[in-house]
Amino acid sequence: MKINISSRDLSYDIVYEKGAIKRLSSFFDTDRKALILTDSGVPKAYACSAASCFKEAFIETIPQGEQSKCIDNYLLLLRRMLKENFTRHDCVVAVGGGVCGDLAAFAASCYMRGIAFYNIPTTVLSMVDSSIGGKTAVDFEGVKNVVGSFYQPSAVIIDIDVLKTLDRRQVNAGLAEAIKMAATNDAELFEFMEKCEDPDSNIEEIIKRANAIKKAVVEEDPQEKGLRKVLNFGHTVGHAIESAAEGKLLHGECVAIGMMLMCSEDVKKRLGNVLKKYSLPTECEYEVPALIDRMKHDKKANADGVSTVWVNGIGSFEFKNMTWSELSGLK
Repeated sequence: MKINISSRDLSYDIVYEKGAIKRLSSFFDTDRKALILTDSGVPKAYACSAASCFKEAFIETIPQGEQSKCIDNYLLLLRRMLKENFTRHDCVVAVGGGVCGDLAAFAASCYMRGIAFYNIPTTVLSMVDSSIGGKTAVDFEGVKNVVGSFYQPSAVIIDIDVLKTLDRRQVNAGLAEAIKMAATNDAELFEFMEKCEDPDSNIEEIIKRANAIKKAVVEEDPQEKGLRKVLNFGHTVGHAIESAAEGKLLHGECVAIGMMLMCSEDVKKRLGNVLKKYSLPTECEYEVPALIDRMKHDKKANADGVSTVWVNGIGSFEFKNMTWSELSGLK
């Protein structure tokens, strides 16, 4: 099965197929060189399976974790492509989570002013969210995603089989992003996740339904000039928490906490129950005023405050400009 993401400036397929990582030539041209980026937390077999599909492939493995999404590793990828004489016909492939996807896509967007990029997400988080939509970035000077570009993948390959090696905490952290999309855009999906007795057996359906939401949003607003900002629900405070936590919390866990601070009391009750069901945190150990300086680096911030996403009722949202004083009062 596949769905197509298409608007004036972009068109690519999201392919859903078990075992697809071993059959990449069925989905795109593999008669060329490929630089495959993975990380130390991803089973080596996945990158090797992808590499075996290409005429010639080079695997780069970076340490697991957000700290690897940095300028140094961006330069590492550019140097490797230059060393191996990559041309505009060749490609970059990410086999991993959001860190690999963001970093590989950013390098692909800049090398020779842009070569093909294919994303093979191996986490729920990257399947649900980061692999789709063309946001690329690295962190810089302690600020998350502050250097990057919009660059669409040539295709996204979602192979549910690779989730078998993912631990429970990582699965739940990824589901936080699906909960985010449901809370803002799909009350039926939210209710489905509320009532779901066995998320593992329904993981593919949750991913596909979350992807359908993101498809609609990015097709209308590929470069985040309006509607796409809805995908930042929970992220304004969540990114600040993630920066302050210095690796102790996963991205989805930080978003979970951030969502709890950006909704009405009625929503907070239902949202909190769903987050707890998936073993996600609902309270922040940091005082919000202490996070304000970090929030000021948000790309939607200005001198007076920041544009946020607020949920008054499940399945709906509003954009809300909040002053730094208002944000300091969140609990």
